[in-house]
Amino acid sequence: MPVFALLLLAMFAEIAVMIAVGNAIGGLWMIALLLVGTLVGLSLVRRQGAQTMAAFSEAVWKRRQPHQEMADGVLIAAAGALIMVPGFISDVAALFLLFPPTRRLVSRRIARKAEAAALKFEHERRFGAGQVVEGEVVDVDADPVVITERRELR
Repeated sequence: MPVFALLLLAMFAEIAVMIAVGNAIGGLWMIALLLVGTLVGLSLVRRQGAQTMAAFSEAVWKRRQPHQEMADGVLIAAAGALIMVPGFISDVAALFLLFPPTRRLVSRRIARKAEAAALKFEHERRFGAGQVVEGEVVDVDADPVVITERRELR
């Protein structure tokens, strides 16, 4: 449900920004600006994708794990999807993902969250979900207690 609410909010924000820009510069100019933004964004996606693919090939050739290159590829694909969505907010978010320094920040943050989730999953797999309470087990293998005498309560 929160994802649907977030998408709905993003859609309304995109429409509000397009209306504001359309009122400021005119409807045809706004459409032209959206088309130019899409074309420029797609060319940037293509160029960054080619660079990332070359870096990926180089990492594999040098027998190095291409973790960063794979993360860059996923984020560039997400930027390509955002570029295709008509709107100015999604275009700005896509450009944010296409710029290498900010893309590294995003990929590091995602990697930290994924690592924390993996550690939590491993902990729950080993010890079960919930809180772990340390304790001591006492094994009593004594003879059963036999009551020989009974006292009356007064």
